[in-house]
Amino acid sequence: MNIESALRQKIDSRTKPVGSLGQLEKIAFKIGKIQRTVTPELRNPAILVFAADHGIADEGVSPCPKEITHQMVMNFVHGGAGINVFAHQHGINLKIIDAGVDFDFPAGSGVIDAKLGRGTHNMLHQPAMSIETCRKAMEKGAEFVRQEFENGCNVIGFGEMGIGNTSPASLLLHQFTGIPLDNCVGRGAGLNDIGIRNKCDILRRVAEKYNPATPLETLATFGGFEIAMICGGVLEAKRLNMIIVADGFIATSAFLTAHEMQPDILENTLFSHSSDEKGHILMLKYLKGDPILHLNLRLGEGTGVALAYPIIRSALIFLNEMAGFEDAGVHDVRND
Repeated sequence: MNIESALRQKIDSRTKPVGSLGQLEKIAFKIGKIQRTVTPELRNPAILVFAADHGIADEGVSPCPKEITHQMVMNFVHGGAGINVFAHQHGINLKIIDAGVDFDFPAGSGVIDAKLGRGTHNMLHQPAMSIETCRKAMEKGAEFVRQEFENGCNVIGFGEMGIGNTSPASLLLHQFTGIPLDNCVGRGAGLNDIGIRNKCDILRRVAEKYNPATPLETLATFGGFEIAMICGGVLEAKRLNMIIVADGFIATSAFLTAHEMQPDILENTLFSHSSDEKGHILMLKYLKGDPILHLNLRLGEGTGVALAYPIIRSALIFLNEMAGFEDAGVHDVRND
């Protein structure tokens, strides 16, 4: 019997009507298939949060000043943010990484230094980063994932922080899918209608300025340091056959980019939630993602990953610990 048949038989033979645990059954099946076992397990869960600033923020595409990026990073390392409380609640190891924040964090702050610059270039005037820098960012992201894997982690998620980073996410969505740019652009951190019109106008000018030929060039042109590091991390997690959990709009733009480079990353990917950012819904549809949660989240930081994790655990707990009809002495309704 192959692994898929063995998993289906085990899932269907638990003491429940077939299919009655809904999406939990799909999650259990997927993880068992990834790990090639009918007794899959999750070990040492981790979330890597990458932070960076963006030159395009100088054009007023966000209602927030870019100083909030470094202020929120300090909030992360002090344990005061949403991702901190949810990761702590569910026993998830959390790392905060400076991918390219326009600030010098003090030694001993708890922020991991992987800075590739003090923010990307303003892509209204030049590509966000060079191809070489983009490759370095991807390699850094892969390196952090390898470190977690070597410490026994087999399930990993990614978060981000960066004022203005819904702009690169919107452009990547537009470039890779061909969806009209206006449909890809949302309110981000809370733009009003005037702000949205300005953001659309700025990003339209950016999109018309360049014609990248490859996914790597597209990422370098429109992306961010944190998005590129997540992209590299996703590709490495797939190589290591880890369970990979996607967060919201910005993090999923990195998954979208990784998918353009290597479509089979989806074999190992679980989508934690459907964001309240309209572009995220379009990303999920394009990637044929089935989100676990629908909570109207739009915080980022990896919060969706942390909130979905206990549900992912429950999927494996039912598979591994729930009795089968024969074991429990319960009449098997499948035979009727």
